[in-house]
Amino acid sequence: MSEAMVGDASYHTGAIPKRLRVLAWGDTSQGYQHDSVSHALATIERLGYETGTYDTIIKTDSQLITKHKVLGADGEPLLYAKNLNDFDLIFFIGTRELPLTAEQKADLISFVRDDGKALIVSHSGATGFFSWPEFGDMIGGRFDDHPWGIINAPVIVEDPNFPGMSHLTPKFDHTDEFYQIKDFSREKARVILRLDVSHLDMTTPLLHHHDQDFPLVWAKTYGKGRVYYSALGHDPSTWDERAVQEMYFEAIKWGLRLEDADVTPRPFPANTPAASAK
Repeated sequence: MSEAMVGDASYHTGAIPKRLRVLAWGDTSQGYQHDSVSHALATIERLGYETGTYDTIIKTDSQLITKHKVLGADGEPLLYAKNLNDFDLIFFIGTRELPLTAEQKADLISFVRDDGKALIVSHSGATGFFSWPEFGDMIGGRFDDHPWGIINAPVIVEDPNFPGMSHLTPKFDHTDEFYQIKDFSREKARVILRLDVSHLDMTTPLLHHHDQDFPLVWAKTYGKGRVYYSALGHDPSTWDERAVQEMYFEAIKWGLRLEDADVTPRPFPANTPAASAK
């Protein structure tokens, strides 16, 4: 992948109109302790700090996922505690079912849909909240296993015009734990990257569909807000790749409305041979 640098002067785009705030949310309390979560959160914080683009609060619990007062164990408001009203974007890389109340779930949905803010979901975030249909609808797809484990495979750039993609070749090799996605519709999201499965083993037991459409990165709107998902980021070392850093940094800028992009949904490219449908 490209070694384009992130965080140097070339990534400053002029005066930032206000101090934008990102909540980097990595709650793994109810799932598995994914090794990359800590480094991913630290990387997102560093990119904002070094470029001056945004300030980041890192949380490894779900305490701030509320629009109400944040209370301590004694029931009293916590001093200086922030809530969703203080943030412009959430970066989420948690796992599985997290302990959100019904009120917290409603506040999270409203943060994006009604307030017009942004949600960036990374890798294991697609495993979150299987019992909560609205969350899956908001992010646009669900984790459905990783049939090939960790492999090196070609990735196709479907939308080179999306922020963070211009430095990539139309097809590039990348090593990751590539997710299979279910409950995804190209009528609701714009695919940015997809896995090229043309030379992969399509008979592996964990494979649940056998067409050629394996989206890895997509962007969409949800109500007034912006949503971006990327399956990239399984291993901590992935977050040291400059190309991956640039993808996420530019996605965050898009979510913060510092960049714009056409996210009109598009069908699977007609010139690509496809096997049988699901």
